[in-house]
Amino acid sequence: MGPHPAVAAIRLAVRRVLHDLLTEHHTNTTLHAPAHALPGAPADPGAPPVPTPPTAVPPAAMPVEVRRGGSARPGAARAGSGAHEQPLVLVACSGGADSMALASALAFEAPKLGVRAGGITVDHGLQPGSDLRAEEVALRLRELGLDPVESVAVTVGREGGPEAAARDARYTALDAALERHGATAVLLGHTRDDQAETVLLGLARGSGIRSLSGMAAVSGADGRYRRPFLQLDRQTARKACMVQSLPVWDDPHNADPAYTRSRLRHEGLPALEKALGKGVVEALARTAQLSRDDADALDSWARQAEPAVRDAAGQLECAKLYALPPAVRRRILRRAAIEAGAPAGSLFARHIEEIDRLITGWRGQGAINLPGRVVARRQGGRLVIRQG
Repeated sequence: MGPHPAVAAIRLAVRRVLHDLLTEHHTNTTLHAPAHALPGAPADPGAPPVPTPPTAVPPAAMPVEVRRGGSARPGAARAGSGAHEQPLVLVACSGGADSMALASALAFEAPKLGVRAGGITVDHGLQPGSDLRAEEVALRLRELGLDPVESVAVTVGREGGPEAAARDARYTALDAALERHGATAVLLGHTRDDQAETVLLGLARGSGIRSLSGMAAVSGADGRYRRPFLQLDRQTARKACMVQSLPVWDDPHNADPAYTRSRLRHEGLPALEKALGKGVVEALARTAQLSRDDADALDSWARQAEPAVRDAAGQLECAKLYALPPAVRRRILRRAAIEAGAPAGSLFARHIEEIDRLITGWRGQGAINLPGRVVARRQGGRLVIRQG
């Protein structure tokens, strides 16, 4: 008798991601290997024999001393180093049902594929006893057989609001942990329900099609973040934890109406389902994928068109920009503003619309002030975007 359908679903989702990571890892290893080490290449008489990579369950990772703040000793191994031939994949785990289900699936699937599996939990310090909670989560990850496991404390700032500040602190910690341990990727437990909420939040901001595309299955520098559960609903993850007797922690912030996403989860989405019927979450998640495909195509078009709208000195020519479709033109303007120093996270649709009016509604208006002390102005038929 096979596993419960919920358990089978989460394991299959993780297995697919691990297969993708292994394929990428082996491709990169082959590309960077010496010529004599490639399969079928003539042997180098002066070189020692190349061992065959093991296919059985990998040995446990070498212990790394990590302090509470998240610093590691210099001996931490890098991926692909002599200490470890097999890739290391980390799971980011808060102790909630989604990430605990993900951790259990990773612990089950990774050894079968010859992948080392570890975990990291981030203590945001926003609730009394959060440090003890983080240590409990780390203990559960170790009990699942994950190694290395780390609990990292972060300081959450205030920029962008509490939710954005906590997210920024969390990803900074995850980036550091990935580098510290030499991991190939970090798995995140976002589900289809999270995707639907993200789409609605983007719709409320009026940020355009890229915002409606929600979270990508693969994101971050070098594709370091992977989201295996974007096609699974939240109930599947919770059911998988229940049938495996995995203890889970429900973050009280997820039910706190002070947070926008919490209000959307407990009030907004149920109201939409009551008015429109079941299937709203699935439809929103499908919208995210369709929007992402369209946004990717438009981004590619903009990259290809940009050289043609610049003069010999690299300045943007207003007449050539005017001839482009608005969706393509605005992407070029956004890229130019970011390259000039405007922070991407602070550059909103209204900023790009104001720059666009220098192209499409020119009446001699003055310069446009952008985040990051970047200024956009029209001069002699050219669009000049620079700091100061």
